[in-house]
Amino acid sequence: MIIIADSGSTKTAWCLVNGQNIKLINTQGINPFHLDEHQIINIINQELCHQIEIFGAENGFKDVFQEIHSVFFYGAGCTEEKAPVVTTAIRKTLCNDARIIVKSDMEGAAKGLCADQPGIVCILGTGSNSCYYDGQNIVDNIPPLGYVLGDEGSGAYIGKRLVGNCLKKQFSEEICQLFLNETKLTAQSIVQKVYRENMPSRFLADLSTFCARHRNLTEINLFIIDCFKEFFIRNVNLYNCPEIPVSFVGSIAWFYKEELKEAARITGFKIGKIMQSPITGLIDYHVGKSNLRNNDC
Repeated sequence: MIIIADSGSTKTAWCLVNGQNIKLINTQGINPFHLDEHQIINIINQELCHQIEIFGAENGFKDVFQEIHSVFFYGAGCTEEKAPVVTTAIRKTLCNDARIIVKSDMEGAAKGLCADQPGIVCILGTGSNSCYYDGQNIVDNIPPLGYVLGDEGSGAYIGKRLVGNCLKKQFSEEICQLFLNETKLTAQSIVQKVYRENMPSRFLADLSTFCARHRNLTEINLFIIDCFKEFFIRNVNLYNCPEIPVSFVGSIAWFYKEELKEAARITGFKIGKIMQSPITGLIDYHVGKSNLRNNDC
């Protein structure tokens, strides 16, 4: 039995694979830049372990944790420095003797989208990131710089620009008032949540859903496209490979795929794949089976 995980700051998708059977489980996000070992252990114990036990019972295992021989975890924040935090947490909770591989979410996206083919690979979720993948390794990576300095095209970036445009009246009065009425926020409460409370990037990304609800409004639609144009100009363009397809994973890429395609057209790039999650590709990459029976959790 193997476990494959794709984790962002908001959500982690876990796949338990035993032969022809797969079980999908979602837990809250695991990012070692935001969470320490103890917090990650708590998430695994409280949100994952019981589901693994159920999967074990369904597959006739007396001790399912003894059956785990490999864990492949791809996650946001899993740099060379921080990856050991996740490795230790997994080893303490799931499988002491198994092979545990912890890599960045960027590498997971590259393998899940491109397998052994070259491509420019991008993540657009709460945050954003990109790389040039040569079919084997990530050979170039424009630093995303986080939601304060970069993360163009991400949920947090869209939310940040949305708030700024509304509070500084860059949108029409109707849209500014609609935003404040729907969110029940004030300038003071927004400043409090962004500058004084935990997880400001997640708060800003949540605000970006306003754009999804009102994308039929021309002003909002053009705003979304402009956010993605910034991503192409300030990130993708720097790889100097206009002929290489640009592929995407992440909730923002998935839900705004039409606006993303339009931004690519305007900036002169060719879209490859757009997936909400790379997990299906990662299953094929690690297991080599595309027709697994899917028991969604």
